[in-house]
Amino acid sequence: MSDVLVIAGSDSSGGAGLTRDVLTLRRLGAGALCALTAVTAQSDVTVTSIHLVPPQIIRAQIDAAFATLRVRAVKIGMLGTEAAVLAVAAALATHAPVPMVLDPVLAASSGAALLDRQGQAALREVLLPRVTLLTPNIPEAAALLGVASAGSEQELLRQGEALLSVGARAVLLKGGHDSGALATDYLLTPGAAVLRLSAARVARGRRGTGCALSSAIAAGLAAGQQLADACARAKQHVTELLQHDD
Repeated sequence: MSDVLVIAGSDSSGGAGLTRDVLTLRRLGAGALCALTAVTAQSDVTVTSIHLVPPQIIRAQIDAAFATLRVRAVKIGMLGTEAAVLAVAAALATHAPVPMVLDPVLAASSGAALLDRQGQAALREVLLPRVTLLTPNIPEAAALLGVASAGSEQELLRQGEALLSVGARAVLLKGGHDSGALATDYLLTPGAAVLRLSAARVARGRRGTGCALSSAIAAGLAAGQQLADACARAKQHVTELLQHDD
């Protein structure tokens, strides 16, 4: 079994966060190891409370996971603070390199902040250059660059190129916040043509799709898939998730 270390926060509603990550990995035949960064109390409409795990405990969890010698990929989600970002970056730097997928969780679907401003800067400057793939949605890409959200495909692709220029090795720009009949994600890698991954847009939204996508990509990379293949298969998984109730 290909095991993925999930570094993320919990969601008491079960719709997103660590619960969605582990469920996704199980569905795709991957094992999960976990490093919890925060405990949140939230529903589908609001976040009522957040308890942050101390950075030294986050690092200890990561070290313990790698000590099992089973980690084949890493998925990083909610981190919460600058101290947590720095702890994760420092811990990962001490272990053998594996594919890493960073889902920059900046805010909950309800709008509540899940990473402070100093944490966003640290994520961009310290953690982003270490990972294999960054998976921002349209607002997250803009926030990481300190600019307004893209209003066109051309502008979005310029922001993706800007993220590559500040250190990202590859960027998957998620188009779920866009409009139109197709939901298109854009995979950008240095020196390569943009890969467009499209599926029919599902009318209803669902919390946790970003978690599911990044975890599914990590599962593919852990199993030895090439990045483009892992992204395409993950896109298919999320499309199927949106089409069903489970």
